[in-house]
This record gives sequence, C-alpha cells and structure tokens, in this order.
Amino acid sequence: MRIAVIGAAGRMGKVLIEAVQLHPQLSLGAALVSQNSSLCEVDAGELAGVGKIAVYCSNSLAAVVDDFDVLIDFTTPELTMANLELCVANNKAIVIGTTGLNEQQKAQLLGASKEIPVIFASNMSVGMNLCFKVLDTIARTLGDDYDVEIIETHHRHKVDAPSGTAISLGEVVANALDRNLKEHAVYGREGIIGPRPKKQIGFETIRAGDVVGDHTVLFANEGERIELTHKASSRMTFAKGATRAAAWLKDKQPGLYDMQDVLGLK
Repeated sequence: MRIAVIGAAGRMGKVLIEAVQLHPQLSLGAALVSQNSSLCEVDAGELAGVGKIAVYCSNSLAAVVDDFDVLIDFTTPELTMANLELCVANNKAIVIGTTGLNEQQKAQLLGASKEIPVIFASNMSVGMNLCFKVLDTIARTLGDDYDVEIIETHHRHKVDAPSGTAISLGEVVANALDRNLKEHAVYGREGIIGPRPKKQIGFETIRAGDVVGDHTVLFANEGERIELTHKASSRMTFAKGATRAAAWLKDKQPGLYDMQDVLGLK
C-alpha cells in the first residue's frame, strides 16, 4: 500500500516517513510540505534521514493524489478537514491522528466515513490503547467511591490543552461510570473552590520542555490510591501505530474506525 505523509518536514512527519519505510507492507508514495516551503522537490527520504528513496516532497496534495492509497494526517484540525474532503473526492482512505477537533469537525469525519475508510484516534500508541481497555475495567470495578484525576504532560510546543488523549481517558472513565463528561469535568483549579464534588473528573495540564507525552489516571479514596500511567519517550511509538493502522485498512469498507478496531480490542 502506498502512503502519503503530510507535514513531512515536521517532527512527526519525519518519523512517519521512517516508520513507513520500516513497515514491510507499506511504501511511501507522497510526502507533503507547506505551500511556501523551500523543501519542495527535496527527496523525502533524505529529509527524514533514511536515505534517498526517489519520492520528492510536494506542496500540493491534489497534485500527488494518484500516488497514494492512504493519507496519514497529524496536522491541524482545519488542514485535516480540507485533506479529508480531498480524500473523499478521490476515494482515498485516511488515518487521522490530529487532536483538538471540535464537534462539527467530528461530525464531518462521520459523514466522510460513509464514503471512505477513516481511522481517527486521539492516540495511535498500541500501549495507550491497551490502557484505554484496562481503564474501563478499573473504573467499572472501583465505581463512584474513588475520586478521579487525569494528569498529562507534553512538550512546550503543543497547542491544545488538555491533550486529545487526556480527553479520551476522561471519556472512558465517564462512560464506565455512566457520567456525562461535559457535566463532571473540571479543567484546573484556583482559589477557594470548596470540597471536591463526588463525581468530578479533574484534568491537570503541564507543558514543559520536550516531553513527548505522559498521561496518568489517578483513582483515590481514603486510604488507597491507584495510578495507571503511560509514558511515551519517542514519537516513533505513535508513528508505528499509525502505519499499523494504515496497513490494517487494506480492503476495508467505508466506515469510521479507531485503534481499538485495529488492535481487535472491541
């Protein structure tokens, strides 16, 4: 299967190109850089540090639409939506790791999935998706007697907060405990806030240095604490998950899938 990587000059884009080259069922078909980038026509393999591969960077997805079967997109919500429209128009599958999508954009994903295969996940890490599965069991078992806090740390360049993964962790807990996350979530605390409401789900966000991504879900009651922690030390963790997802899409029918589907955890 031929893969297109958008944002090829970025930190994640370079790692994605490397991951595609390492995957036995995939090959790089296209690499996209920004409209005004000086890297247009540069060999994508050299850009990613994996050697020449004779795939040259382009600044137009439409211009290379015949060169790929699946697009991997870890960019911004606005750009992802534009790329999604192009994939629908040209019957191309897409793997989306972009975070920070609003409800309207998520509705667009659902609409597009009626036409093409779409994989959308807030976190492509295999380990984190196992955590999602385990977290559901923990929350259901502990019930309402335990306070729940979600702590996440990312590098200083991350623009959305809390992270998409942290929100997904909160959604898993809320669903397991039959709570509405919008009603029970609190994002940071300050001042005289009073006692903690029983069903509150707290989020704490840290932005510092070059942290790739740390997430902890804390369950606590009087006399006991349980912590479920996942730490990502390399973007390759997410890139390998994304390429695994892209390979899984082969011969799949249109639909909206996630990493739980890819890993057979549903």
